[in-house]
Amino acid sequence: MKALLPCFLILLTLISCQEEEDKLTFERLRLDENPCTDCPEISIEIPRAIERTKTAAAINTALREEIIAMLLFDDEVEVSDLDDALISFSNGYAELQKRYADETTPWEAKIDGEIVYEDPKILTVQLDSYVFTGGAHGYSAKRFLNFDKQRGVELENWQLFQNRKDFQKYAETKFREQEGISSEAPINQTGLMFEQNRFYLPENIGFSEEGVKLLYNPYEVASYADGPIVLTLPFKEVKPYLTSNTKS
Repeated sequence: MKALLPCFLILLTLISCQEEEDKLTFERLRLDENPCTDCPEISIEIPRAIERTKTAAAINTALREEIIAMLLFDDEVEVSDLDDALISFSNGYAELQKRYADETTPWEAKIDGEIVYEDPKILTVQLDSYVFTGGAHGYSAKRFLNFDKQRGVELENWQLFQNRKDFQKYAETKFREQEGISSEAPINQTGLMFEQNRFYLPENIGFSEEGVKLLYNPYEVASYADGPIVLTLPFKEVKPYLTSNTKS
């Protein structure tokens, strides 16, 4: 038994090293913009993959495009990088302030991204954002971006599952259990706002250490006051529904 212990420790070390080798390398990218007291406050902090690989390029491109979409004020202006997106957001506020100088509250945009899951095949980035461009309150949201590390592409939600309809039926059962809605009752019985009173999967589905997360952002199926609704499904339960390239 004592002779086996060193071999066991060596095996654990080799496995640990292999897992580290499979992980991508990231640096933190920080962008801040607040040149004056009346200017928009913009704060962005996201991971940036530093390898020269197809996967790294796919991750960096997807994050850049997501942030540009959040900050772009004028759809007719072509913006290709984050610096121009910051300028577009600031220009949008400046134009509004010229028209309504006494009524315009400074805009604000805060975006934070982090790696919430990574295995040899899949990597998931979570983007947390808060954007205020006037009105009663700003809008907070979370966004999951899933990537196939082996093919170097971003995955759409439908690509995560072998049969989306089967997974949706399973997810609805778990959702009803979590929200206290019986299987016979309408899905909107407790005040939810699913269109046509039918359950459907959220726009955001991502992987985490706890399992697969289904995330409904505010206004998606409930009011802003209700906040986001999150359903976490353990991997051991959802594994039969996942495509082969997403099984851990």
